[in-house]
Amino acid sequence: MRIPMLICLLAAATPAQSLSDNLMQIAGAIDGKIGAAALIVETGESAGVHASDRFPMQSVYKFPIAMAVLHMVDGGTLRLDQQVTVARAELVGAGLHSPIRDAHPQGDFPISLRELLRYAVSESDGTASDVLLRLAGGCDRVTAYLRSLGITGVMVATTEQEMGRDEMAQYRSWSTPDAMAGLLRTFQRGAGLSAASRRLLMQWMTETTTGPKRLKGLLPAGTIVAHKTGTSDTRDGLTRATNDVGLITLPSGRHLAIAVFVSDSHAGAEREETIAKIARAAFDRWSGK
Repeated sequence: MRIPMLICLLAAATPAQSLSDNLMQIAGAIDGKIGAAALIVETGESAGVHASDRFPMQSVYKFPIAMAVLHMVDGGTLRLDQQVTVARAELVGAGLHSPIRDAHPQGDFPISLRELLRYAVSESDGTASDVLLRLAGGCDRVTAYLRSLGITGVMVATTEQEMGRDEMAQYRSWSTPDAMAGLLRTFQRGAGLSAASRRLLMQWMTETTTGPKRLKGLLPAGTIVAHKTGTSDTRDGLTRATNDVGLITLPSGRHLAIAVFVSDSHAGAEREETIAKIARAAFDRWSGK
């Protein structure tokens, strides 16, 4: 009785293991450290490579920051229609991406919380992210919110301004691929947010135009991908973070939660290509079910 059961367990584990081997091959083809975790939300099937290692998130951390702020909206502490004044001192530096800073270079302008969230998530605006972090009560409050969801492998510890001043600061805001995939699964399942807040955040993550060659790069046209990218500067040929995390809707209607981090790489376009290849490998493995 025990032997057939063992055979069944090994057979069930083989596909995920073969995908993990495939991901390892893809990851090993370029310079740098690559971590990935992929799981099916509805079944828990998973695969990964260096999935328990820590990687700098860069702008990926705007996803959990947005979740924490929307949780406060759900609790009545904040309102989506409230006007927030962005002080001049809160504008991120010229080297960081910020459309709202470019539109209001003098600062001290009002903007709705809803628009701040959209700018941070859909346009990866650094100023918007820092203002949201301030409204959320700071890094410790966002991290505490994540812990309340059972997510222990994600750490929010810096502002965009801090990362802009010191490139090593980005390593303090880190995630493991496993933990980020777990947060995406929690988000897809509707935990931690009201249905209305979840729909809004899902919409902004789906509408984002950043990273078209990353998770979405090799997927079939029309595939729905709700995602958040993160990217560091390239200095002396070294790029410390090229990331994309998100939820991919499979043809079956199931959902693939996937997190891919490429860190400390001297590669060029291959960084984004690697993310796309990993996403496609996971998509192909599970799209037939």
